[in-house]
Amino acid sequence: MTVENLVSERYAEGAKAKQEALCCPVDYDTSLLKLLPQEIIDRDYGCGDPSRYVREGDTVLDLGSGGGKICYMAAQLVGKDGFVIGVDMTDDMLELARSHQPEMAAKLGGDRVSFRKGFIQDLALDVDAMNQFLADNPVTDVDSMLALENWKTQQRINQPLVADNSVDLVVSNCVLNLVAQQDRVQMLSEIFRTLKPGGRVAISDIVCDELVPAHLQADAELWSGCISGAFHEQEFMQAFIDAGFVGVRYDKWEAEPWQVVEGIEFRSVTLTAIKPSRDNLYDAGQALLYRGPFQQVEDDLGNTFVRGQRTAVSKRTYDLLTSEDYQSEFVGMSPAEEQNLGCFCKPAGTLRPATETKGGSHTGESGSGCC
Repeated sequence: MTVENLVSERYAEGAKAKQEALCCPVDYDTSLLKLLPQEIIDRDYGCGDPSRYVREGDTVLDLGSGGGKICYMAAQLVGKDGFVIGVDMTDDMLELARSHQPEMAAKLGGDRVSFRKGFIQDLALDVDAMNQFLADNPVTDVDSMLALENWKTQQRINQPLVADNSVDLVVSNCVLNLVAQQDRVQMLSEIFRTLKPGGRVAISDIVCDELVPAHLQADAELWSGCISGAFHEQEFMQAFIDAGFVGVRYDKWEAEPWQVVEGIEFRSVTLTAIKPSRDNLYDAGQALLYRGPFQQVEDDLGNTFVRGQRTAVSKRTYDLLTSEDYQSEFVGMSPAEEQNLGCFCKPAGTLRPATETKGGSHTGESGSGCC
């Protein structure tokens, strides 16, 4: 059986009856759980709460949405102008999530959740549409197989399950580790593709402190139980960096391991990261001052910041590091009048004289600091 078959089979059972072994204790926001049917709460399997990263107005994509718990929590947070997409491959889980849509739409004051059947490593492929194509055009020989592959290619281009640059936040709760090793680079690439420039990820998952040996990876029960497929703690971060994300960090790190198998510790973490924009690579005359506490830091875009020094940056870097995600780390300084000084070609760490931003605006906390 494939990894997808094994995982789908076990989680199909989990949709019908609660499977205690599939989940870690998580402190969810109880105010968001009040609207949810108890059936969905009982049959949810996760190791963190990525809903905490949802902002009003977001379009949220939940990978491996299961019975819809995180989707329905996120739907309360995005508000009337936001939207939530849940992608899962298990029919029983999708049936559970969809069965409560009318009830939840009434409670939320609008239907702002969509559950779609798909593989999280191939977010362009609409599996329901493919099943319908196969019903009408069964694969019986090489020609019909090639016809299917051609249909899949055209469907991904013309009517992708999740469109390019369409999502503000990708979340997932203990699902990425269930994807086969050979599909993980494509999975990260698909997450990157669907996010808007500046879009964020918040992934709760299980990591291990040592590499999982082959004999444990071959254990179907341990794989579907979020053990054998766990990312190594450094590998997990590096996978997102290699996919093009910046600001990759462990925002949550569980002090105690969830399980220990053959001396290997498996623990819950939540990883956050940002998809950088490819625009605004020009010099707008702006500077960033790193607040500290460290003597010096370097970001994933190659910029170096020495504590307390006004460092020249591109418009892209300025916008990123003065955003909500980093505003507590940097003071942003802009000139009095908007500028475009052409391509930003200065060496990393180049300082910006105070005279170039004098009379302009500073980001940071405002208040009555002086008497």
